[in-house]
Amino acid sequence: MVELEMVNGIKIPQIGMGTWQINDKDILQELIKAGQELGYSLIDTAAAYSNEMAIGKAWTQLGIKREDLFLSDKVWNSNRGFEAVQSACRKSLKKLKTDYLDLYLIHWPASPKLYDDWEILNAETWRGMEQLYQEGLVRSIGVCNFKPHHLEALSKTAQVMPMVNQVEFHPGMPQQELITYCRERGIGVEASSPLGNGTVLANAQLKELAKVKKKTVAQICLRYGVEKGLVVLPKTTSPSRLQENLAVYDWELSVEEMRMIDAIPYCGGIGIDPDEVTEFG
Repeated sequence: MVELEMVNGIKIPQIGMGTWQINDKDILQELIKAGQELGYSLIDTAAAYSNEMAIGKAWTQLGIKREDLFLSDKVWNSNRGFEAVQSACRKSLKKLKTDYLDLYLIHWPASPKLYDDWEILNAETWRGMEQLYQEGLVRSIGVCNFKPHHLEALSKTAQVMPMVNQVEFHPGMPQQELITYCRERGIGVEASSPLGNGTVLANAQLKELAKVKKKTVAQICLRYGVEKGLVVLPKTTSPSRLQENLAVYDWELSVEEMRMIDAIPYCGGIGIDPDEVTEFG
């Protein structure tokens, strides 16, 4: 598995297993078993996914060594603040049956739409993340869905800046400005939804390109993220798709093909604006 190095020297697999909306414990165990056999180690979950216990049970029952996993988790919106984020992390550790996380992320920034003191809320939550990092309960810390102005505000008080920013990225939503901003500041970028949704996979330009390359549209989307230097986190409930998702390294997209994909207008996805997000869930 190709790995990328974060600013703190920790290496992260470039392709991981997304687990959003996968709650069935038997399916998760099957996926984790198949993933291990194929060389996957990065498992991306979140407190809000309600599958931490199932993941913890799966990897321990399968007898997988902890050092052979890269566990990434996220703190939910209801646990913002210095003390709350630390308590939430310890609860997630118990559910995942581990004494440390490889990566811990703030799931969403406090929204300016809901909070006049959003900068303070984010700063206090991040201070709690830094404490977890200092204590060694998490090997790396980061954020999700932070725009440049969220990161700028955080930089005013942060002792350590995020090592990762996990954001929606896929054809039709290339996030070029945000990726450039993060890259210039040593913040790695993860694509939380590199396949967008069904509408993205039905895009005519991508389907035509897939025919030319003799690949699936999903592989085109993943290769697009890989060539951008991102960590990509496709979600699937099919073990056979796990293998397909890894088959993106023995071919490439040309400069012209990458530009064509960059220019695709928005064609579907999650599409939640972090500045407009409500406290759902």
